[in-house]
Amino acid sequence: MKEKRQHERYTISLPIKLKHLTSGSKEVYDVVARNISASGIFIAAPMPFPHGTPFSLDFKIPNDHLRELRDVENLKGLTGRMVRSSPQGMAIHFDKEFPIESLKAL
Repeated sequence: MKEKRQHERYTISLPIKLKHLTSGSKEVYDVVARNISASGIFIAAPMPFPHGTPFSLDFKIPNDHLRELRDVENLKGLTGRMVRSSPQGMAIHFDKEFPIESLKAL
């Protein structure tokens, strides 16, 4: 089977504050990233959301890795929409691509 992904995906275990961006919603969830690419992320999140639900993601980078992450500024204010879910979690497609090469070190 041919790989359909446009960007290389990296396995990563990184805590994230996931904010549900609907009008009036102030819901925030503590979740964990499982893998990431320049265009999206798969997170372990057992709660179901409708397809297209908008989110903002606040990555919690361990302090001992901050010096290595030249792309960390790109992780602030990152937004996206849920595009797929499964019992293991959900996939979020970012609203814009960003460089993630330094995340490989985590």
